[in-house]
Amino acid sequence: MPDSSPVVSAAALNSQLSSFNQLCEVVAKLRAPDGCPWDREQTNETLLPGLIEEAYEVAGAVRARDDQNLREELGDLILLAVMHAQIAEENGRFNIGEVLEDVTAKLIRRHPHVFGESGVRDTDGVVKQWEAIKRAEKVDAGGHYLADLPAALPALMRAQKAQKKAARVNFDWTEIADVVAKVDEELAETKEAIASGDPSAMADEIGDLLFAVVNLARKSKLDAETALQAATDKFVSRFNQVEDELRARGQKLGDVGLEELDEIWNALKARARQGR
Repeated sequence: MPDSSPVVSAAALNSQLSSFNQLCEVVAKLRAPDGCPWDREQTNETLLPGLIEEAYEVAGAVRARDDQNLREELGDLILLAVMHAQIAEENGRFNIGEVLEDVTAKLIRRHPHVFGESGVRDTDGVVKQWEAIKRAEKVDAGGHYLADLPAALPALMRAQKAQKKAARVNFDWTEIADVVAKVDEELAETKEAIASGDPSAMADEIGDLLFAVVNLARKSKLDAETALQAATDKFVSRFNQVEDELRARGQKLGDVGLEELDEIWNALKARARQGR
């Protein structure tokens, strides 16, 4: 049976390498003494907000299924990665070539089912194998299993990632009913903390409740970040409809009480459920 795996032709590969090399040369030129003043002033730290913003813009393009925008945003993200490596090279820390060597070696090392003798073929087996190899690397380095959990991740994403990683080493409930019970338990404790009026206790318990709800999404095979984005989008859309309804009545936000706002909101919600 012929191999159906994608193969990059020599001409295409050379073209891609040439494009990448050109990007690296342009970035180096921008950072040179006679380059761009703004680019020369940048550090790894000052580039962080832009890097995070571009990553979110890539995510937005993917969710919108907008290939033209995705192509542009991926370019911006790659540019920032090259810029970070260029700054590191100028400081004698590492260069883009070493970055590429490291990630290539890691991919080969963690895919023995493709590049080695492992017989693993299903997705679950591949994930467990990846984690086992990664865990062995961390143990060899004397680190903890969750040591590489990025502290800079948004809280919702970080919680979900921590839970996923823990689940891969069997620290997880087997039944979703147990997760629902945990949400109920944390909600009850949150109510007790609110009743106590202790701000510290409220912050602690609400945090535990949020963590439990993220776990519920994960066990339901949902991405918590995506689910919350969709819920926020729905809220914004319906709130805009409330505002439109007020305008149609000759009213505006801020001049109407909660009772009337709730009435409009519930009417719109009922209409949506009826498919109108």
